[in-house]
Amino acid sequence: MTCVMGIDIGSSRSKGLILKDGTVVASYECSSGGDFKVIAGNVRDELFAQAGLSSPDIIRTVATGYGSKQVDFASEMKSDLSCHSRGTHHLFSTVRTVIDVGDLYSKVFSIDGRGNLQKFLLSGKCAGGSGRVLQVIAKVLHVKVEEIGELSLRSKHRVDFNTGCVVFAESEAVSRLADGVLKEDLLAGIHRALAAQLNSLGERLGVEEDLALVGGGARDVGLVKALEEMMGFNILVPEEPHMTGALGAALIAEEMVTV
Repeated sequence: MTCVMGIDIGSSRSKGLILKDGTVVASYECSSGGDFKVIAGNVRDELFAQAGLSSPDIIRTVATGYGSKQVDFASEMKSDLSCHSRGTHHLFSTVRTVIDVGDLYSKVFSIDGRGNLQKFLLSGKCAGGSGRVLQVIAKVLHVKVEEIGELSLRSKHRVDFNTGCVVFAESEAVSRLADGVLKEDLLAGIHRALAAQLNSLGERLGVEEDLALVGGGARDVGLVKALEEMMGFNILVPEEPHMTGALGAALIAEEMVTV
């Protein structure tokens, strides 16, 4: 029996999973909170409870993400780009370009036929190019962030935002809302604005199909649709796009054991 663990401590959300002989037997996601070390321990304990395992059963643990240095029980740390590359390739072997829509940054990167990272670009420091802007606008509209994707699909008259900055986008949303603009039209507009920034990153990197969208932002069907319309082709989205980093970390741990 080979059991390995992948832990992904993101700035906003933390994820983890256990592979037992190559099969996922436990997975968990929660808010990262303020103490990454404590959160990492909580994720581990929840995974153990789900799988009916304990520390001695885990042969190797690989940590990744913003708070990976705080995972003191990890055997090794790997970059989030490497882990997302490996996890995405495992799910979609034909993918050559990946877009990760995270809370702090968005990343566009290319991978080869074995899931190895080739090259990448990051969005700028402004949160307008990351999933944070979706959270900000959802708060302005008093809508749950997990509901904004479906709501935006109802739009008949999409609003065009005049800025890519999250601060000005928030102000613009408040102003448009006061003018009577519908929530769904505002959401369709912010999805279009974020998709434009992601597409720009992709053009700079050089997109090669197939393309996959991962990260928390990939759970937003409105963003997926906006990006597909802008790029002009279908995008692959994992069933659990927020878990590809943790999956990749576990797969790397498994490879280390079998080498």
